[in-house]
Amino acid sequence: MFTYTLRRLLFAIPTLLIISFVIFALLDLAPNDPTGDLPLTIPPEVREQIRASLGLDQPFFFRYLYWLQQFFINEPLNILERLTGWQFGDGNRMRVLSWATRSPVVDLIVQRLPQTLWVVGLAYLFGVMIAVPIGVISAYKQYSIFDQIGTFLSMVGYSVPTFFTGVLLVVIFSSYLQWFPSVYDTNLVVNDFSSFVQQIKQMALPVTVLSLFNASQITRFVRASMLDNLHQDYVRTARAKGVKEKSVLLIHVLRNSLIPVVTVIALGVPTIFSGAIITEQIFRVNGLGQLLIIAVQGADIPLVQTLTFIFAVLIVLFNLIADVLYGILDPRIRYD
Repeated sequence: MFTYTLRRLLFAIPTLLIISFVIFALLDLAPNDPTGDLPLTIPPEVREQIRASLGLDQPFFFRYLYWLQQFFINEPLNILERLTGWQFGDGNRMRVLSWATRSPVVDLIVQRLPQTLWVVGLAYLFGVMIAVPIGVISAYKQYSIFDQIGTFLSMVGYSVPTFFTGVLLVVIFSSYLQWFPSVYDTNLVVNDFSSFVQQIKQMALPVTVLSLFNASQITRFVRASMLDNLHQDYVRTARAKGVKEKSVLLIHVLRNSLIPVVTVIALGVPTIFSGAIITEQIFRVNGLGQLLIIAVQGADIPLVQTLTFIFAVLIVLFNLIADVLYGILDPRIRYD
């Protein structure tokens, strides 16, 4: 297992380099101009000076290598300096800067990350916790009332878009009943019980919307995988040996059924860090999803490049984690 993991990590290096080049090339060569929104009264020579200050007067390949140095060397060294307090070099290394704010891109991401993790992360966790037991019970009691209701709700929850569900909950619970706020207050500081209750209230609606969507998607995979394993020969053998039905269901069937489900759950984890763009827009959650929208609208290419590449890194990483979990769940799978 260790050899396989190490080999996959080494293979991920050229994979990420290719992905980084594709992302950088697509965004850099796109027909956009950071000076396009400036007033027309600005002289052309001033526009060229602005482009030169952003490094756009350099050849494409040199800009790509410079971005690699900033992202893979300068930013990690800066993070190590913050975590350890040690000094690596003179500390004046150039970082990836946002065109719009001229602030380091990583600092902008770190500022928005807690809001995204609180809302989207909790929603994904709750979605998994809801989906697994519902999928197991629905498969075990196939065609029962519980199964029919659970299947119907999962299909509705997955089919109805989050912007409709979000607006519906805002109308009912914020405008009509006035139980929860409709806007997420990012500046709220939790320092006592009253502020903690307020934090729970403002998280209730966006977390509910995303939890229902995630649970609806995962439930379908859990149920289908459980049904596929419930009729296997090893299940009949375990029952013939007198193994308790609870043990057959939770130890034998569930463990094997989670193998394909792990892929869905693991590959869905990066979406936590990418943020829920639509839901964050509805509830005004100042997270990474909203940051990406602002960057795209403002043609802030360095910020879009960094966010997109971080999402790609997370996908590659959690794909590896899913493969490793296969070997833990199924002893028949051997990588070495």
